[in-house]
Amino acid sequence: MTTHADPTTTEEQVPYAPEHTPRLNWSAHAPEVLKAMLRLDAAARKGLDPKLVELVKVRASQINHCALCVDMHSKDALAAGESVERIIQLSAWEESAHFYTEKELAALALTESVTVLTEGFVPDAVYERAAAHFEEAELAQLIAAITVINAWNRFGVTCRLVPGHYRPGQHA
Repeated sequence: MTTHADPTTTEEQVPYAPEHTPRLNWSAHAPEVLKAMLRLDAAARKGLDPKLVELVKVRASQINHCALCVDMHSKDALAAGESVERIIQLSAWEESAHFYTEKELAALALTESVTVLTEGFVPDAVYERAAAHFEEAELAQLIAAITVINAWNRFGVTCRLVPGHYRPGQHA
């Protein structure tokens, strides 16, 4: 059981809810898939701003309810120099647009569209907004990075992977 104590007082520790058990350690049973995913992830982020990549990964992970990836990429964003404030605002980025650049807003809008696909496609206006801020090669990399984090999220959510133990730079 995890506990929490207020460092400013001498109060007793308060227990948190117990940690759940993962359904499956998928990477132990599919190590070649893990290796391929790690290579794909590394290839997808090439040429992109590391802080932007982490913002995109956090936002997609929030949408997909992948707690492990929210934990991991929030920590990686902080390690890359991202601010706590901007990470916190990601869940409401449209209402707090003033925290982000126009390029970041375009990337977040594209992330939402590619991740949710509620209409079955990425709207032209969303794509055109992103295309206005990213060169074609960079846009291709961004689309790849969004696609890859969505794949990671599916592993995390399906296998009920446990957040809270990741340390920056500790990838698989």
